[in-house]
Amino acid sequence: MDDEIFSLVKKEEERQRNTLDLIASENYTSKAVLEITGSVLTNKYSEGYPGKRYYAGNEFIDQTETLAIERAKKLFKVGYANVQPHAGAIANLAAFQAFLNPGDKIMGMDLSHGGHLTHGSPVNFSGKLYNVVSYGVSKETETIDYDEVMKLAKQEKPNLIICGYTAYPRTVYFDRFKEIANEVGAVLLADIAHIAGLIAGEAHPSPAKYADVITSTTHKTLRGPRGAIILTDNEENAKKINKAVFPGVQGGPLDHVIAAKAVCFYEALQPEFKDYARQVVKNAKVLAEELTSFGYRLVSGGTDNHLMLVDLTAKEITGKEAQHALEEVSIIVNRNTVPFDTRSPFITSGIRLGTPALTTRGLKEPEIKEVASLIHRTLKGEDKEKIRGEVHELVGKFPIYA
Repeated sequence: MDDEIFSLVKKEEERQRNTLDLIASENYTSKAVLEITGSVLTNKYSEGYPGKRYYAGNEFIDQTETLAIERAKKLFKVGYANVQPHAGAIANLAAFQAFLNPGDKIMGMDLSHGGHLTHGSPVNFSGKLYNVVSYGVSKETETIDYDEVMKLAKQEKPNLIICGYTAYPRTVYFDRFKEIANEVGAVLLADIAHIAGLIAGEAHPSPAKYADVITSTTHKTLRGPRGAIILTDNEENAKKINKAVFPGVQGGPLDHVIAAKAVCFYEALQPEFKDYARQVVKNAKVLAEELTSFGYRLVSGGTDNHLMLVDLTAKEITGKEAQHALEEVSIIVNRNTVPFDTRSPFITSGIRLGTPALTTRGLKEPEIKEVASLIHRTLKGEDKEKIRGEVHELVGKFPIYA
């Protein structure tokens, strides 16, 4: 046994047990997902797709991947699914390769306003391989002004438009984006990595009827293993996507992770997952309301989904300082820029909070109010040792794994 690694894994398990995780992109998988991710399926190599492999011995791998595909299609109500992408960034790379040529123009939300690195950041492949035009949120409302996006699209005529974000606390209206894409003849890509679980649980509108291609991670609100999927309702688009994933940007798929995705989709298809998704949103709204009552300013004034951005400018504390102070009391958040931030992404004027992981642990509205109070007291500078003890007492009531 590798005692050094085993010790570190046990320490990380203990850290997760003893902290309040408010990072919007994190969650806890089921034991079944953990077990399948660590199964013998990791031993197999299976370049290609079910029935069309380049290696022998894939009888059961084919059945596993087919099951994952069928469950993904049923869960998101689409006609086609590719379950092989290793990560959300790879899924977006494959989607771009399926529909674009290098130098084509893409239009996505600016990273500092809530977009993702792969939506056109100059330091990312998306900003290096493609001509990028970015949209943001309105300075007055801090929400998307769809008329302004339409105006920009008509002016720039992008080949592909991206909607779906990493730090946007409001509902995404995919039907409006479809109108914009149709107006300029652009491909519409919906990146639902953050809200996939809410969509699966019918707590957020779905892009299935509107987007030409949908990309998503399988962790975050979907509560599965780290990985990604690409969805579409169009057969020709599906053929392009499959070629773009393999052999376009990947070789052999991670069969153990694909099987864990299948388990995740099975779990999300159960009736209780809808209860979970709705509770995530309820918890987020309560957290937002409580923080507002303590005098914190939230970007756009609140949240419609699982996350919120807290602007700390008026509190005379940076996002980095807040993140560090909260970690000292076992509350885990991430610093985050707010729209029109004057500080660097390493410092930031805000923090991003999310409720998926706390909801998985079983926390509901009363406990979320307590969490808000703990955050407020920490940022006020109250006794950290006392608050840390209260955090540990709270998490002790809601174990991650028995």
